[in-house]
Amino acid sequence: MNLDKLNSLRIDQDRKQRPKSTAMLILVFVGAITASALYFAWPRESDAKRVLSGSTTTTTGPTTEPKVTPSSSANSPTKPSPTTPTPTARTSASNPSSDSILTVSGYIINRERIEISPRFMGMVKWIGVKKGDSVTNGQIVVRLDDSEYRARLKESEGRLAQTKVAINRAELDLKRAQDLADNQIESQKQLDDARLQLLSSRAAAQEAQGSVDLTQTYLDWCIIRSPVTGVILEKLVDPGELVTPQSFGGTRGPSTALLAVADPKDLQVEIDVNESDLSKISLNQKCRVSPEAYSDKSYDGIVAEIAPEASRQKGTLQIKVQILNPDRFLTPELSARVDFLPIPAAVTPKP
Repeated sequence: MNLDKLNSLRIDQDRKQRPKSTAMLILVFVGAITASALYFAWPRESDAKRVLSGSTTTTTGPTTEPKVTPSSSANSPTKPSPTTPTPTARTSASNPSSDSILTVSGYIINRERIEISPRFMGMVKWIGVKKGDSVTNGQIVVRLDDSEYRARLKESEGRLAQTKVAINRAELDLKRAQDLADNQIESQKQLDDARLQLLSSRAAAQEAQGSVDLTQTYLDWCIIRSPVTGVILEKLVDPGELVTPQSFGGTRGPSTALLAVADPKDLQVEIDVNESDLSKISLNQKCRVSPEAYSDKSYDGIVAEIAPEASRQKGTLQIKVQILNPDRFLTPELSARVDFLPIPAAVTPKP
């Protein structure tokens, strides 16, 4: 009974095998799909051109923007399509820094900034200039109150007049004493006393004259003149202020200067050069100075000063470049770029 049931559940050997025709159809179908995918995926030159409503669109890559060329007849010449200019580096003819061996930025300064100070304590009575005014050498710019020194001058001149009277009296006494001594009426001692009195009067007159000259000097110092031809950079006091001669000059310490003046035609560029670039710089080396405010302007210059001592903290050395022909566009304390030009090689004379 059980054996019959097992035999009824057994699958025949012919029914176990799948028909070969069905498997072959599946393989052919898969191969056809694969071939079609490869055909459409393979790149061709014709894929780079697509015709859209009378215009040809050319593509050169997946990230390049298409260039549209308008269609035209075969007989008419085609005009090239305009292209957008691409910014490129300037050549050496148009680039002012292309022929330099080193470019450093610095600040324009006056070669000499003069701060005018009084020679003694006094009251400012009058100032005849303001900031930005042009002055000439010897021009009166400030007057101090001179009433005290005018009074001293009169006192000294009166003392000098008294000494001159004393000299005249001593000369007359000496003449009388000489006559009496010649007639043996007076002794030699009286003659000597008269001579010494004359010498004393002359010495007192010389002292009085010195006092007059000193007072006159103080009066002259009350009139302050410009020592150079230049421009007033700064007015530091006003009329009515008390000033003293305490001044260390510039920014090196306390200063009670009256005015600051400088020559606008004597300008330099002060720069700090790294120690690794010092081998490219030498005295009197030619340079090109370009102010940052006017990038289209440039000026000739030379290396005028190389500091004898470097800055340990910054690792730099201060260099000053003299601007040969400055004009009104160069303003002190503005920044400028300095291009150091190559040093021409020395030419060895032929024997």
